[in-house]
Amino acid sequence: MPVFNVVRRSAYHDSVTLMRLSREMEIVPGVVRAAAMMGTPANRALLRDAGLLAGAGDTAGPTDLVIAVVAASDDAARAACHAAEATLDAAPPRSGLDGASRPAPRTLTSALRTIPDANLALISVPGLYAAAEATKALHAGLHIMLFSDNVPVDDEVRLKRLARERGLFVMGPDCGTAILGGVALGFANAVPRGRIGLAAASGTGLQAVSCHLAAAGEGVSHAIGLGGRDLSDDVGGLMLERALEALAGDDDSTVVCVIGKPPGPATGKKIRGWVERLEKPCVLHFTGDVGASTATTLEDAALAAVALARGTEHRWREFTLAEGHVQRLVRDTAAPMARSRRCVRGVYAGGTLAQEAVALLRRRLGDVALGADGADHRVVDLGDDIYTVGRPHPMIDGTVRREWIAREAADLTTAVILLDVVLGYGAHVDPAGELAPAIASARARGVAVIASVCGTEADPQGLTPQTDALARAGAIVMPSNAQAARLAAHIAARAAGGDS
Repeated sequence: MPVFNVVRRSAYHDSVTLMRLSREMEIVPGVVRAAAMMGTPANRALLRDAGLLAGAGDTAGPTDLVIAVVAASDDAARAACHAAEATLDAAPPRSGLDGASRPAPRTLTSALRTIPDANLALISVPGLYAAAEATKALHAGLHIMLFSDNVPVDDEVRLKRLARERGLFVMGPDCGTAILGGVALGFANAVPRGRIGLAAASGTGLQAVSCHLAAAGEGVSHAIGLGGRDLSDDVGGLMLERALEALAGDDDSTVVCVIGKPPGPATGKKIRGWVERLEKPCVLHFTGDVGASTATTLEDAALAAVALARGTEHRWREFTLAEGHVQRLVRDTAAPMARSRRCVRGVYAGGTLAQEAVALLRRRLGDVALGADGADHRVVDLGDDIYTVGRPHPMIDGTVRREWIAREAADLTTAVILLDVVLGYGAHVDPAGELAPAIASARARGVAVIASVCGTEADPQGLTPQTDALARAGAIVMPSNAQAARLAAHIAARAAGGDS
């Protein structure tokens, strides 16, 4: 099939706009795949591997927009490219705070003239240029939420050291979630203000803990995103230390909770020292690292923080549902399964939630792969770059997940499909509705579907409507990702002939 590329020189657009363009091109009749990406070397490599790069696109630079289409005919490809260009050309003028339409500021200086009392800059430019823009913002006295990825680690360290010198924050790179003073930034959830402060090197981890806090009747003072590499030894927890200092001095934060992937060995030692000096009760959760954590799951981290805030004791429970109910679920779900069905297949949108599921499944089932291939039991994070080339993130668009659910359901060894559904600002308006047809189809094949919903009633999508939609489609909806993974493991073990 023909591959068409159109290049727009010096035409930067953020990832949300590009995801929307990709989706609009893919609905054009005759289009098989489509992508709109900036022409960075990494993005061109992704396009090439996906069969979406043509000669014109290979000449693109980091600030050039590549519109790529694979279609059944030349006419369909041209129609998709024209649709993308027309959408970009028809973008409405931006409105100022007074509602008047005016051109969007093109520089930090002009933006500050428009909003002179701004104290935070959200930066979403190609990683190669992000550090330069962030440096300007820091010198202007602005905190930074650095949404950009592919920022060199040396630049990250330099920026965070500069921020510390100036008493500022650099949240990121690749930071998509934060809640500051009750204001949700990026892919965050609608949660109440409260007395628990979060510092998180994990976007969906932050979302999950904040939602569990809300469900328990507590709230968040601040949730500071750190960027996924902050706890590595390369960065050394530069922004975590800054966040802990800020939360220690914040009267509204009576309990602190730290969330992330396992820290580097040297950084782990630093964290222990910082926590000892914090003089506030603190919960630590590093997904998959039991030794460094004081709470073993995201749900437990939230509930442990609630107990500390209330001066009560947190008692770990495998399931919050009645024991007899869980036993019946396991028995009744496993009993009618074909003998070949014995494996758990996770199809996830949230990276940290996927990693948590793998860690919990391994405790009961043994070998579980994080990725599309490998062990019989596997969990795929469809938010990873390799699965989103030319396609929106699965938190925004359910197309890729529907395809994967259908693929796993067609495998005669699949006993359980395990899902997360993430709500909040920026997420799809009805993620459960997007997945419902694929869930119903999997159930018709005799495959169990177990899901958890990360969200609150105050989210735009609403927790109860989303939970009800999943249940109507045939999914078993559990109160947390951890409980969903444990239930999946019990059912798979029973289906394979083990005990429940």
